[in-house]
Amino acid sequence: MKKRILYIEPVKSEMDQEWKEYLSHFCGKETEVDVISLPKGPRHLEYYAYGSLVVPRVLKIIKDAEEHGYDGAVIGCFYDPGLKEAREIVNRLVVTAPAESSMHIASTLGQRFSIIVGRTKWIPLMRENVIKYGFIEHLSSFREIGMGVLDLQVNPEETKRRIIESSAKAVSSDGAEVIILGCTHQFGFYQELQEKLGIPVIDAACAALNYAEFLIDLRERHGWFFNKKNEYLPPPWEEIENWNLSELR
Repeated sequence: MKKRILYIEPVKSEMDQEWKEYLSHFCGKETEVDVISLPKGPRHLEYYAYGSLVVPRVLKIIKDAEEHGYDGAVIGCFYDPGLKEAREIVNRLVVTAPAESSMHIASTLGQRFSIIVGRTKWIPLMRENVIKYGFIEHLSSFREIGMGVLDLQVNPEETKRRIIESSAKAVSSDGAEVIILGCTHQFGFYQELQEKLGIPVIDAACAALNYAEFLIDLRERHGWFFNKKNEYLPPPWEEIENWNLSELR
């Protein structure tokens, strides 16, 4: 079946076309991927404050995507900002994000995974997500490479060298059976790394996209969708209207 998926970069970015070309290589033949970023705002979400700023804008984009007939949306940051909030407000749109998707896939491919991060600053929030998603017993380690988000694509060879070095330590010292690249901007490295290490390496952006395709198929074939009676029970429409909550309309 044909699928339309919107990949949202929840930052201000000039890489929409680059992302579209990259992701289009890794989706099904029947999947059409569009990419959108924010017209203004932070260029990365390495700080809690930045993440808080973008969630209302992401929710608005997701509501608009559903109204324009998309089947799924991906929130393209490994912090998964606004993931549960987005699932709460949609009617039939599948919403995924990199961390949750990557962990589900990694825990199926091996018993224990390590997450490669740019800076130690990232680890506390990512660890919270590992616990929240129920994967803490599968976590071998976090390994950092000493680079911020905006550094990752500046010198690809240096980025690759650091990722390989940290991943090898995760395997040899921490017992990792699967490596997760813990930032969507670590894209373009997983295949070479996977070949060198001989174990699965998860590209977080591809994982979220392919997981969206999977969940769309489950929705269409079996009617399996987010539970809208309990955790993802939507807020009352009367409150949204009366309080003029434009992001949720």
